[in-house]
Amino acid sequence: MWVSLWRKCVRRSFSAPSSGNTYYHTNNALFSEKNPAMKRLRTVAIKSKLKPAFLREKATKDIVWSSEAPRHLDRRVTVSPELKKLSLDDEHTAKRDRTVKQKAKLDHLEFVFGISPCLLAITHGRRRILGLFVKEGDTSLRASVLKVCEEAQRHGVPIHHASKKDIDKMAPGRVHQGVCLQASPLTYVTEEKSSQSWLLPRKNKNMPLWLVLESVQDPMNLGAILRSAYFLGVDRVVSSISQSCPLSPVVSKASSGVMEVMEVYGCKNLGELLKSKQAEGWDVVGTVGAESREFCVTKCSDFTMSKPTLLLIGGEGGGLSQELQTHCHTLLTIPAGRPLFSGIESLNVSVATGILLHSLLYSRCSNKPL
Repeated sequence: MWVSLWRKCVRRSFSAPSSGNTYYHTNNALFSEKNPAMKRLRTVAIKSKLKPAFLREKATKDIVWSSEAPRHLDRRVTVSPELKKLSLDDEHTAKRDRTVKQKAKLDHLEFVFGISPCLLAITHGRRRILGLFVKEGDTSLRASVLKVCEEAQRHGVPIHHASKKDIDKMAPGRVHQGVCLQASPLTYVTEEKSSQSWLLPRKNKNMPLWLVLESVQDPMNLGAILRSAYFLGVDRVVSSISQSCPLSPVVSKASSGVMEVMEVYGCKNLGELLKSKQAEGWDVVGTVGAESREFCVTKCSDFTMSKPTLLLIGGEGGGLSQELQTHCHTLLTIPAGRPLFSGIESLNVSVATGILLHSLLYSRCSNKPL
């Protein structure tokens, strides 16, 4: 198609040989697929999406052959500065797009959604933030959204207005509240990533309480647990890395942004952690259902914290593994308030964690010397 088009353009535009040493000549060899000059011109024309009228104009001005070899296949063809600029611009744009895609792929960027997660992610600076996206319309005028935008402006975060359709794509099926934040992900803090030994307790006048999670896989449960742990005053949250859900934007939203504030530590071998803390004199407390008869079980309301404690919580369904139960000094349970039907004799893991944490932390406060 392009060969035929160029033939028409050139033959309509070229006149008879002019005076002097330079003249115009057209033949089949010029339009051959083997002609390198023809290939270059066709490539530039395709990339630039030129119209036939524009091609005729360029053919008249820019294609010149030397009179010394009028019928030779290797005739010199020059391209106008305009076409060269268009070609260079296309190459620059393509190179820039490739760079952006490679950078995004390298950084594994994600979209944090929701008012509180976005606000806390901006103010606490634990993520590398590329931009804030706000839904167009009345949403951008709400006081809570304006507060997020003010903090973004204060911290130098670019703000972009996006349609509802685009915002929905950033947080598919989630309640984003009209704001999304493109940022680097958060991960579990491990011993290798920490500048100091993360096994050391933080300085606290109270006896420290650490919450240890084993294989919590539901991000909604993990988010709710983090929110309760932060609110009630847990000193540290440690999670098994294997068979546990990652620290995703869903977890951040379920925690109401607590994940943006509170570090969550990851451990490859919880058994080694328990042995280490036991050697330091910590109390290891596990949790089981009320129906468990394999070990002596204590009601959570009857337990009093008397020294630094690790509270172990098992994942959904299976609960705390037998291996970790063997490391426990005490096994706690939450007594039911009525006879229970089969299949509903237990609590959701996030709800159970909140009750147990409140019970232990309340006993810690009650055990303070006067």
